Amino acid sequence: MTVERPVIATERLLLRPYEERDLDDLAEIRGHADVTRYLYEEPQDREEVRRVLARRTRMHSLRREGDGLVLAVVLKGTGKVIGDVSLRWTSEAHRQAEIGFVFNPDYHGKGYAYEAARELLRLGFEQAGFHRIEGRCDARNGASARLMERLGMRLEAHLVENEWFKGEWGSELIYAMLDREWDQAHS
Repeated sequence: MTVERPVIATERLLLRPYEERDLDDLAEIRGHADVTRYLYEEPQDREEVRRVLARRTRMHSLRREGDGLVLAVVLKGTGKVIGDVSLRWTSEAHRQAEIGFVFNPDYHGKGYAYEAARELLRLGFEQAGFHRIEGRCDARNGASARLMERLGMRLEAHLVENEWFKGEWGSELIYAMLDREWDQAHS
């Protein structure tokens, strides 16, 4: 169930572990108010992003429960990092993980997030051997909810005002997919 430093190529994208050279592109992404609207962070300056990048360059493997894998999503032909996808191993006993994704708004609406997240689900089910992968988003984040639905994930819960978030009560949607659902959709 170990995944070490994966590199995944799709038709248009390369998913790979973050590198120090990705600072400018990551700073562009993390500095957008549109990007951080539904994240716990506010827009970040270059020094804050430098610290984020330092953490992400170490998040390249899934070896045990609690590990997180974050892959930069690179646009082929340009080498530009346009977002990232993540997979966090949440339970060894129950073979569960949580998927996440963040993309530069300049690249929304082109299918890149779907293309990248689909490959991360494939890695999670087919290589890491997870039984269940879930994704969470703010209930107001329609784009993330639609992406998870397009990926074939089903809505399992709508938690109403479940946390104090950026000065107000926030609600959360929880989507999930099982390994057998993945197999049925991709066999």
